[in-house]
Amino acid sequence: MEKFTQLTGVAAPLPMINVDTDKIIPKQYLKTIGRKGLGKGLFDEMRYRPDGSENPDFVLNKPAYRNAKILIAGENFGCGSSREHAPWALLDFGIRCVIAPSFADIFYNNCFKNGLLPIALPQEDVDKLMDDAQRGANAIITIDLEKQEITGPDGGCIRFEIDPFRKHCLLNGLDDIGLTMQKSAAIEAFEAKRRQAQPWL
Repeated sequence: MEKFTQLTGVAAPLPMINVDTDKIIPKQYLKTIGRKGLGKGLFDEMRYRPDGSENPDFVLNKPAYRNAKILIAGENFGCGSSREHAPWALLDFGIRCVIAPSFADIFYNNCFKNGLLPIALPQEDVDKLMDDAQRGANAIITIDLEKQEITGPDGGCIRFEIDPFRKHCLLNGLDDIGLTMQKSAAIEAFEAKRRQAQPWL
């Protein structure tokens, strides 16, 4: 998993509440277990017209936001069905951080397991960042995970809270497999001891 230390990039505004996982990545994209290529299906129903052409009114299709790395959204982001493809699609598009007043629990947990940082903030702070994000290509925001700070285009700073263990995992690029592999020496010692004691297994 890629480490998350500091992120600087354009923030795209998505002032919608209850954005569910089917809206993030529709069901027709769930046939794959691969994480690559899902970015093209991100927000499919809003990004594309019925004929497959781009909807120019959708924020991520606008020139200023095509390379957005941060998404500012409304409350209860990621609600609906449990699908890990949702953070996969966001990451494949290039978004490494989502900021919202609240998140659905399963989506929130899946983000951390995949290297995407979800930040929950009070509504007034999200409103300020949403306003910043309306600046288009000038909506440059920096997120410093170590300091737990968000710096806006005008230099204003907002602090955020994060569980210390999850912070450690993101800073060090540790997913569940990475955490397990940190114990590889102990696992190998156990396996060697077991083979000696129970060679028939």
